[in-house]
Formats: sequence, C-alpha cells, structure tokens
Amino acid sequence: MSDTVGGKNELSAIKAPLLREVKKGETRRHIISVLVRNELGVLARVATLIAGKGYNIEGLSVGETHEKGLSLMTIEVIGDDIVIEQVVKQLRKLIDTIKVRDLTDSPHVERELALIKVYTATPRARDEVLRLTEIFRGKIVDVSPDTYTVEITGDEDKINAFVELVRPFGIKEMARTGKVALEREGV
Repeated sequence: MSDTVGGKNELSAIKAPLLREVKKGETRRHIISVLVRNELGVLARVATLIAGKGYNIEGLSVGETHEKGLSLMTIEVIGDDIVIEQVVKQLRKLIDTIKVRDLTDSPHVERELALIKVYTATPRARDEVLRLTEIFRGKIVDVSPDTYTVEITGDEDKINAFVELVRPFGIKEMARTGKVALEREGV
C-alpha cells in the first residue's frame, strides 16, 4: 500500500496509513477491488475463496472495464483485518486475477445504485415522492397508476436516508447493486 495518493511522494493531500492498529478478532467493513480476466468460472472461484474463509459477501458488483476481456469486481465483506489480508493474498494467486487491492484504508470513491418502487396512490404521495427524488438527485424511471420507480445513486448513507424517508409511503419493491469503487488519483 502506498503512503501517498497515486504513489507519488510529492503529493501529500490524502494519505493512507502505512500501519494500522488491529485488535485481534475485531471485524470491520472492507472494500476489495479485483481486476480479473473475463473468463467462465472466475466469479465462482472468487466467491468460493471468500466463503471458504468463513465470510459472507455483503455486496458484489462485477462489470467489464474499458479494456476488452477484463472485468472489475468490487467486493464488500465484513471481517477481521488479518484474515482479509490472507484472502487478498490468496486472491492474488488465482490464475485469472490481474490486480487485487483492499481499498478500505485508501482514499477511494464508492457508489451504489438503487431502484425503489414506492406506492404513490394519492396526489399528495406523488408530489412528496417526486420532491424527495429531486432533493436526492434521483430520477423517476417508471410510473404506474399506483407507484413510482425511483433510480438513486450515491453512497450507502444517501440511499439509506432516501429509503427511510419514502418508507412511510410504502415500498413495494427494491433492488440495490453492490458498491462499485475506484481508488482516488492525486489531484
């Protein structure tokens, strides 16, 4: 892990810790970025490796990158730092793995997408859900006589706050992606 953003020693805007104090058995949320070849079975091997260490994958997002044949996996897992470090080392040994980074202590940007179908049977409910959607910079992506489907992106706290505000209207259905994350570059 680099002690400065982008690995350039002259940058000092945001620093990741070189060493962190870890209490044995203490668990916390980790965001792991894995660049892999887009091949059959890679996702299964990665998931099996993490499950084999006794951890549940809390969130998972996989998609192609700008480079043909490569995909980026963003994995959210809650676990002990020492064991997660072993998982990262073992992920690096997988044949289709190109790059593995634990972004937990590095400056990074993470986002999530949610589609939320909210009951809006009354004019007051429609107005209020529309107003909340605008405040949270979301979009209404589908309308039915009794529901609005809202698309909202942002960090986990933003999405959770929106969900809590529309919950009184009634949530008919909701789907959330796992997080996508990229390490920040030096400015």
